[in-house]
Amino acid sequence: MTADPLAGLPEEPFPSAIEPMLAKPAPLPSAAEEDAWGYEIKWDGVRALGFAERGEWRMRSRRGEDVSLRYPELEPIAEQLSDRAAVVDGEVVALDEGGRPSFQLIQRRMGLTSSAAVASRLAETPVDYMVFDLLHLDGRSTRELPYTDRRALLEALSLEGDRWHTPTWHRGGGRDLFEAARRQGLEGVVAKRLDSPYRPGRRSGEWIKARVWRRQEFVIGGHIPGEGSRAERVGSLLVGHYDRRAGELERGEAQSLVFAGAVGSGLKQDEIALLTKELAKRRRASSPFDVGGPRGPKARQAVWCEPELVCEVAWTEWTREGTLRQPAFKGMRDDKDPREVVRED
Repeated sequence: MTADPLAGLPEEPFPSAIEPMLAKPAPLPSAAEEDAWGYEIKWDGVRALGFAERGEWRMRSRRGEDVSLRYPELEPIAEQLSDRAAVVDGEVVALDEGGRPSFQLIQRRMGLTSSAAVASRLAETPVDYMVFDLLHLDGRSTRELPYTDRRALLEALSLEGDRWHTPTWHRGGGRDLFEAARRQGLEGVVAKRLDSPYRPGRRSGEWIKARVWRRQEFVIGGHIPGEGSRAERVGSLLVGHYDRRAGELERGEAQSLVFAGAVGSGLKQDEIALLTKELAKRRRASSPFDVGGPRGPKARQAVWCEPELVCEVAWTEWTREGTLRQPAFKGMRDDKDPREVVRED
């Protein structure tokens, strides 16, 4: 870090909102260039920015929604910062018994809209906040500073508590960290160029995400009913993505919804009950998919819905037909606009 990285930066009013910078799905940098990158664990949770000012704490989701109410156990972060004003970026996670982030657990805290509902889940599913970037500090934007300076300023804040942490990062050694993530059953690794500024709302090649397993969000366009006693309930989800691939365009809305397959594995009974109810509310007569769709008997059984819900799916590979091989349902997402769901290659 330079002697005083904040020196010379223009003053900035405390921001009410900032769009998070996004990572591009891609292979890790080559061994020849990996020393120009910093590496962090990719946390399997919900992205959120934290705003601390004069002892008050607010959180905003990736889509800009105020989610402070959902995570009251994180409010004491502002007390630890005392009279400092800071905006931080991080991931809200729920840890399993082995200390690993579990997306299925964090779902229990997503979408809650009342203090009573949050209180009922607080004890059984507490959350932790993994803080990995600093976007504003004491009246100045830090977003134009290089990654190394922002991380050094963040670490100087000593944000460590019972429910919040500043995880370490690694200069170089990305492949070793990736293999460690694989062994420990973690989601993957994020690589960030050491000289990169923070680019709000941009999916820049300066940040790269490499997952241990193929995994991304998909839009739900319908379902195939179950069999026997499950005939009135969801058996498998019909999912798709929009036609623009991640990274091809920084902004702009994709147009065509492309069918990606049917997902039945991984659905639990409580999730089936919820999906059956929510998809019934959104039922429509015709397929929302502009490209492709289920074939044979499944096509005749399909029950269509408006493409308004997003879920996360893991799978082994894409088939030649552009569908998912061995897909497994991982959970619902309420933090991503369906129109932003594109194929991540």
